[in-house]
Amino acid sequence: MNANQYRWFEFTLVFITLPLIGFALRHYLANWLIPALIILMSVCCMLLLSDPHFKRFRLTSLGQFSAVKRRIFSFFFLGALFSGMFYGILHQGNWFTLPLNSFSDWLLLIVLYPLLSVLPQELIFRTYFFHRYKRIMPKKGVRIIVSATVFALAHIVYANWIAVGLAFLGGLLFSYTYAQSRSTFVCVIEHSLWGIWMFTLGIGSYLDSGALS
Repeated sequence: MNANQYRWFEFTLVFITLPLIGFALRHYLANWLIPALIILMSVCCMLLLSDPHFKRFRLTSLGQFSAVKRRIFSFFFLGALFSGMFYGILHQGNWFTLPLNSFSDWLLLIVLYPLLSVLPQELIFRTYFFHRYKRIMPKKGVRIIVSATVFALAHIVYANWIAVGLAFLGGLLFSYTYAQSRSTFVCVIEHSLWGIWMFTLGIGSYLDSGALS
């Protein structure tokens, strides 16, 4: 097996087979999704840091943040405004239930969600993916689309199409941001903004691992 064949094998195993196994075992994984995510992130980080071709500054640097910050914040503002109005019309009874009913849990979410969920996801699906599979997917546009697709596939564990659809759209956005900024940290900022807003608004109920048990 040559290097490219191994990359394809690894890609299939990690980004296709593991999510399918997770979907099959989802009823047993309610309390294990975050630990599994952190373990996978640790393995990916180990492989990245042991690769002499990987530029470590991508993990902590803001990269080309100046080139993307206007798009990130303006798009988030418009998207949050539209989604808030749309969701309010359809599900007004569930509007902002988390901060209104459990303010302490909402504050805990703001602190822990970026660290325990967003950071591992961005390291795996953006930083690791874009570097590790550049050889077998040399076109940046292809990597953006494939990254978004496997990111959506990973969300089938929640067993609802809303989670998968939102993950695909978010995956396109975050992958495009990474391709432009080349910064994990910038993607974590953007992903955290959208994720916290979704949970605050009420859409986070579709991404609740507690509903799997």
